[in-house]
Amino acid sequence: MHNDRSITEARLKRVLDERIRPAVHPESVPLDVSVWNAPGEPVPVAEGLAAPRTPVAAGAAWGPPWGTSWFTVAGAVPQEWAGRTVEALLDLGFDDNMPGFQCEGLVYRPDGSPVKGLNPRNQWVRISDRARGGEPVLLHIEASANPVILDYHPFVPTELGDRATADDAPRYRLARMDLAVLDRTVWELVQDLEVLDGLMHELPEDAPRRWEILRAVERSLDAVDLQDVGGTAARAREALAGVLSSPAHASAHRISAVGHAHIDSAWLWPLRETVRKVARTTANMTALLEDEPEFVYAMSQAQQFAWVKEHRPEVYARVKKAVAEGRFVPVGGMWVESDTNMPGAEALARQFVHGKRFFLEEFGIETEEVWLPDSFGYSAALPQLVRLSGSKWFLTQKISWSRTNKFPHHTFWWEGLDGTRVFTHFPPIDTYNAQLSGRELAHAVRNFQEKGGATCSLAPTGWGDGGGGTTREMLARAKRLADLEGSARVCFEKPSVFFEKAHAEYADAPVWAGELYLELHRATLTSQARTKQGNRRSEHLLREAELWAATAAVRAGFPYPYEQLDRLWKTVLLHQFHDILPGTSIAWVHREAAETYAAVAQELEGLIADALAVLAGEETSDGTVVFNAAPHARGGVAALGAAPAGPAPAPATVRPREGGGFVLDNGLLRVGIDGRGLVVSVYDPAADREAIAPGAAANLLQLHQDFPNMWDAWDVDHFYRNTVTDLTATESLRAGDDGSVHVVRVFGNSRVEQRIALPAGARRVEVETEVDWHETEKFLKAAFPLDVHAERIAAETQFGHLYRPTHTNTSWDAAKFEACAHRFVHLEEPGWGVALVNDSTYGYDVSRTARGAGTGTTTTVRLSLLRAPRFPDPRTDQGVHRFRYALVPGASVADAVREGYAINLPERRVPGADEVPPLVRVEGDDRGAVAVSAVKLADDGSGDVVVRLYESLGGRARARLAADFPLGAVTYCDLLERPTEPAETADGSVRLALRPFEVVTLRLARRDGARVGQRPEGAPPSRQ
Repeated sequence: MHNDRSITEARLKRVLDERIRPAVHPESVPLDVSVWNAPGEPVPVAEGLAAPRTPVAAGAAWGPPWGTSWFTVAGAVPQEWAGRTVEALLDLGFDDNMPGFQCEGLVYRPDGSPVKGLNPRNQWVRISDRARGGEPVLLHIEASANPVILDYHPFVPTELGDRATADDAPRYRLARMDLAVLDRTVWELVQDLEVLDGLMHELPEDAPRRWEILRAVERSLDAVDLQDVGGTAARAREALAGVLSSPAHASAHRISAVGHAHIDSAWLWPLRETVRKVARTTANMTALLEDEPEFVYAMSQAQQFAWVKEHRPEVYARVKKAVAEGRFVPVGGMWVESDTNMPGAEALARQFVHGKRFFLEEFGIETEEVWLPDSFGYSAALPQLVRLSGSKWFLTQKISWSRTNKFPHHTFWWEGLDGTRVFTHFPPIDTYNAQLSGRELAHAVRNFQEKGGATCSLAPTGWGDGGGGTTREMLARAKRLADLEGSARVCFEKPSVFFEKAHAEYADAPVWAGELYLELHRATLTSQARTKQGNRRSEHLLREAELWAATAAVRAGFPYPYEQLDRLWKTVLLHQFHDILPGTSIAWVHREAAETYAAVAQELEGLIADALAVLAGEETSDGTVVFNAAPHARGGVAALGAAPAGPAPAPATVRPREGGGFVLDNGLLRVGIDGRGLVVSVYDPAADREAIAPGAAANLLQLHQDFPNMWDAWDVDHFYRNTVTDLTATESLRAGDDGSVHVVRVFGNSRVEQRIALPAGARRVEVETEVDWHETEKFLKAAFPLDVHAERIAAETQFGHLYRPTHTNTSWDAAKFEACAHRFVHLEEPGWGVALVNDSTYGYDVSRTARGAGTGTTTTVRLSLLRAPRFPDPRTDQGVHRFRYALVPGASVADAVREGYAINLPERRVPGADEVPPLVRVEGDDRGAVAVSAVKLADDGSGDVVVRLYESLGGRARARLAADFPLGAVTYCDLLERPTEPAETADGSVRLALRPFEVVTLRLARRDGARVGQRPEGAPPSRQ
């Protein structure tokens, strides 16, 4: 037989494109279309429906960027279509290749009830399965003109990312707005041919199965009359029946398809548009569930459910019904699909608290899988938090994006900081927007790394990022692929069913210990510094607000602000979404984030001030009470308590330095600053040790060219280090009146002013930096070359720290050239170390160099301060920024933990005279290992005190938690404050024995009888 394979394959493509697909809707008539363009922001549905319309025709331009247009389409079913399936085909001017990234619509009936969403891959609305001749058709479309930000030529700077800078030119033209007959047989033929075509191209050219399919396709095409496709489609399908009924091999890989629509809570669209994206997608998916009994759809992010509940209650009623039926499946257990590198410890815990509680209260469902397909790396703290939240599975796909090393597993046990393990799956299909194409399925089978040990994987199936979800075409593919020779077996089922099966067959899966570091998108630790500072500040203000409100409630009957704190926490958690906190959204998103953080700070500062005023007692003419929210005592004030201010210690001295500059000395450290304003010496007299490497200068600002190959706001590529400019020129250098040194530098179009100080009685060198930043495509770092030989560096993460190498022995080590740290990094030689603490940065890098002639090793730690990418926000970080960081020589890890808290939780000074004993104290902890991360009243309004604490040094710890109020029963709890087991108490304290980095939540009932701070009767917790 002659090899005519390529001819038949080319024939199939042309016949499908030009004859068969167009015949799916063989007859059509145009609908009458009219429009009202809403001014400004979106309007309520009732207003949009009632607004006056102006007639328009196909081809009409519409939609200035971010505008909303309300279209009405009207017509009647032709008499000759009676008894046939009729659909409206509504094309707003879509580009088929950009679902979720351009204009979209939500269709309403005349009564205002939502029908379904419109997007490039979902343009149909079913009118009737058996139409009546003359049946009237009247639909309304709320169409959003979201501009295309990420276009075919990606990463081009654009002003379209904010309504304030976008133009007002229409972005779209109406296309087909028709009423049409659906030929179901032709539609099914299209699905048959597409599935076989996809499978055929993935089989080896010499495989008999490929040729069997090819000949069947050839017979099918021969059976089609190109002038009467509808009349011959059934015959063409019969020619394919044999190859479609051949069963899969017994050893075929099994794929659990899960309906899915990854919806970024903000990204290339603002938060308000995500509310509508979620409504459109959930309307589509609930409609599809009604049509397809085998379909299962999963949706994460409690925030998105809450949006549907608030803004589209009719759709939410459909969601609740489908959830009750077990087919619309809440997953994830978090408030949003959060970034997990940068949220603080308590914030990451609260993602689970608020997410899981929402699903429990709304649906009675305990979500068990953590669903984070698209976050940019995963903290080693997560496994413990997953288990403490009551979940047991973890899923992501993003690690497949790593550019240097291929991750060695797809199904495995992930071991966290404390040794907790969670069963984890990475879908080998390598996408969270699967379409179940032949190419995707074949890739999943080839790629799956657990062959021989496991036989199944998961495929999140549906259009995503901008939403859209699963289509009827994807479901048709799944039906044909359920048991088809040459393919993996595909079946729609719940994620929990997949995980149960995967765990049962592969309980002895391999173990990966430590963080899941993404070898890509490293610049997300630095981009949009204001957003990151807003997050850090909000987290610590929330800690203070809970602590002082709880203390005032117990001590003085202060009304605990349950609803207010619940709302503020959810606001902060929302902004930890993985395209907001990482700094990768459009300008609109980050502008609003800055405004939101300012409002959050103002509200929390007011709450804190009210609580402190109650606690400080009556004002006196000269009395001041110092409040310490940190988990460590300082300045004579107990941790988590307050005391009248004592005498101020003597400030550091400042004297001229020989050769230029100044010397600061406070008796604990001596700091030399040269004539360039650089720190050239930090001497520790107690250890007789110099911290700065010989001949080097610290607090050296360095500027790099920063133009990555792709993903501007996301990426920093290793070659950025090839060029660097040291900022050593000074505009001014002077000593301050307060024992500090001030230096001003001007570079490019920017200006930086720094205050270098040696606080009285402290072993740290503080640097306050103000940058008026007007660079583009530059990266600003602050370098500290240290005279320390260290193989590894400790970087704080949630509820502990992890070690990363300072060398590049392997490709895995070298790939971590930019990494995340929270409040500190620490490195040490045995007996002496150095910490670098900060109040708002996350990115850092570390490198080692050998000094000449065997004179030692210089380990340089650099904090990442600012970037200036131009996509997707062309003005990223322009303007004034303020940072605080400090070098702490002679520091242990315990010192690093303490100083990290101190710089982020400054003491508060309030007029008054009263001492405020802390509600709880950690006693008997000689190493300072146990840190309290939260003190609050229980969320259920009972008045119980909830304390969360953790072992912070990575070793075993024994201590007591003593309560300074009449103590009742004490129980250990999960993160949601649900009791797990009773705790043993004696003499008003709880004995603690903690594992390395163990997190413990305790619920302390009070025996005072008054139940002060209890939620008022009849006022249930507000969760939405």
